[in-house]
Amino acid sequence: MTEGKLFPDYIFESSWEVCNKVGGIYTVLSTRAKTLQTKMRDHIIFIGPDCWGKQRSPYFQEDASLFTDWKVQAKKEGMVLKIGRWSVPGNPIAILVDFSQYYSQKNELYTQLWEDFQVDSLHAYGDYDEASMFSYGAAKVVESFYHFYLGSKYKVVYHGNEWMTGLGLLYIHKYLPEVATLFTTHATSIGRSIAGNNKPLYDYLFAYNGDQMAGELNMQSKHSIEKQTAHYVDCFTTVSDITAKECKELLDKPVDVVLPNGFENDFVPRGEEFTRKRKIARKRAFAIANALLGQDFDDNTLIVSTSGRYEFRNKGVDVYIEAMNRLLRDDRLQRPVLAFIEVPGWVGEPRKDLQERLASGKHFDTPLEVPQITHWLHNMSHDQVLGMLKYLNMQNRKEDRVKLIFLPCYLTGDDGIVNLSYYDVVLGNDLCIYPSYYEPWGYTPLEAIAFHVPCITTDLSGFGLWVNKELGHAGEIEDGVKVIHRTDYNYSEVADNIKDTVAAYSSFSREAVKKSRENAERLSRKALWSHFIKYYEEAYDIALEKAEHRKAK
Repeated sequence: MTEGKLFPDYIFESSWEVCNKVGGIYTVLSTRAKTLQTKMRDHIIFIGPDCWGKQRSPYFQEDASLFTDWKVQAKKEGMVLKIGRWSVPGNPIAILVDFSQYYSQKNELYTQLWEDFQVDSLHAYGDYDEASMFSYGAAKVVESFYHFYLGSKYKVVYHGNEWMTGLGLLYIHKYLPEVATLFTTHATSIGRSIAGNNKPLYDYLFAYNGDQMAGELNMQSKHSIEKQTAHYVDCFTTVSDITAKECKELLDKPVDVVLPNGFENDFVPRGEEFTRKRKIARKRAFAIANALLGQDFDDNTLIVSTSGRYEFRNKGVDVYIEAMNRLLRDDRLQRPVLAFIEVPGWVGEPRKDLQERLASGKHFDTPLEVPQITHWLHNMSHDQVLGMLKYLNMQNRKEDRVKLIFLPCYLTGDDGIVNLSYYDVVLGNDLCIYPSYYEPWGYTPLEAIAFHVPCITTDLSGFGLWVNKELGHAGEIEDGVKVIHRTDYNYSEVADNIKDTVAAYSSFSREAVKKSRENAERLSRKALWSHFIKYYEEAYDIALEKAEHRKAK
């Protein structure tokens, strides 16, 4: 903690991804929890949605001994809660909110929101109502807990992540002004939408009007709650310099602090365990490829992959496929390439024919039908990955030196084909490729280099920009991270750059590969939470200053 700065006695932090593994924010919060828990021992309390009902959550352990007296009070106030601990390092306290009861108050809440903060909820659809009711429930938890246990003698911060927590932050701002509010947008809803709708985001950023674009793209309600929350909270933050520019232009509000996403590396196996797990991952990848393609692969094969959310253009899945297609015809490629796309699609079920082959333990010399995919999808004929493979005529023929396999499921260890967790899969890679067009931070490349896997990313990702800053030059694959310059219009150049980098890496000596892998891991250590938590301390100080000022009035 920095001398002279205000630091909270209690932090409440809410997110749709508390004890709910959906995307990168889960990793941000769950890895940072240990650092805050060490510092604040049970004075950091996470609030998430109760998505599990009567089912047992794998990420949450109920604890009947916590806050027993307040629990009685909360029940009297009509709250339906589960109180326990998040099953992550540090085991912080977590409160899960059943928000279904608040739907009956929805219209009154939205009317009040309009009157108080001019938030337009009229155009709400999709997950807007669900997120807003959760957010209201989370705010009610903070309000009740504060009045029951704390009061104005304590310095308290309420930190909300993403637009989904906006309604609750505005509620606290109005009804509990003695609590400092902090809002982090991990990606602006309108920026992500502009990029996802194939509009050029970066060259025209200065000219876009966020409100106008929200109307055009049918995003009025999400944009409205995000913008008004950014304007009213005590401290507004985002995760990278590139998204900070977006916030300033599209939300008309500069951020107060940039909070880069750190992580803990205690999930990375060490020594012999690392070697053993890497061998298992590679053996599994080769077994799946053999069963699917009817060809043998040995350890000379270069395993590469991309992964993340299924945002075809934003995450650069399109340019990754294009690069692999071009690599097919590159004479400089020294090793066969097995390329995976590990992106969860609208998955139906694991392929029975593939399961049977894998269970037999035999080696095969004939491919299965559709030798590009491991699980059947509900929308095979409309899937963007399969559509592009078909368009490019990429059929994983015997003579092709690059084979591309689509793994369209969450790698949680029980998918029916791979049956290994994502972290156990990623360490089998030789290279990971994340050529994002829209990526406020970029956890996947950071995780890859923590596992000693060099990666390729772009300078349109917060992580890529951070790497360049750390290195003092544009990252090369020898540094552990190749950072490709990407713009609104240089798709073809990016594809060539990826192709050239993989081809060059395929001819690296054993010593050069070892050096690149060591550099990757060394770079990842600079992003540990122990280095990045200082930015949060700065944000807490800004928010608390304003709250203390209000209390003094």
